[in-house]
Amino acid sequence: MFTLKLVMKMLKLFLLFAILALVVGVLSQVALAATTGTVSATVTVQNISLTVTDGTVAYGTLGLNATASTRSPVDLQTATNNGNVTETFTIKGQNSANWTLAATAGTDNYVHGFCLATCTTPPTNYTALTTSNQTLAAGVAASGTQTFDLYINTPTSSTNFTSQSVDVIVTATAT
Repeated sequence: MFTLKLVMKMLKLFLLFAILALVVGVLSQVALAATTGTVSATVTVQNISLTVTDGTVAYGTLGLNATASTRSPVDLQTATNNGNVTETFTIKGQNSANWTLAATAGTDNYVHGFCLATCTTPPTNYTALTTSNQTLAAGVAASGTQTFDLYINTPTSSTNFTSQSVDVIVTATAT
């Protein structure tokens, strides 16, 4: 049936196709090769943070329609950007349990204000606090500070003569 000559031709043909397939396979691998590049990427999470030092004001016992400030005795407050981004500081007052924060003193209405510069004669140059945020400082760089003084004017008359918590809230936001 098969002659040796035919078998040899078939074997040569098979070897030729095997070698051809091997060469095509190797070359196709070379053709599929690619080069790569790397993009170096870093990220830092923003940290919005502030502290207020000394952070405590004790106005003491005051009469009706009396005023006091952090100028005397000197009790300057300092807001510091402890974050890693530029921040805007805002400031606001609050109603106490028995008094209402107002633009002018009245019956159970008190005035609280802040000052950034030339604060020696309150209430001159003082901005009245409200229960809404007001700008204390804008564009405060990381580790930057803003100093401020506070001023209070007690109610002209009152139905309550106990200690009132009249806190001031300073908040930081990213600029």
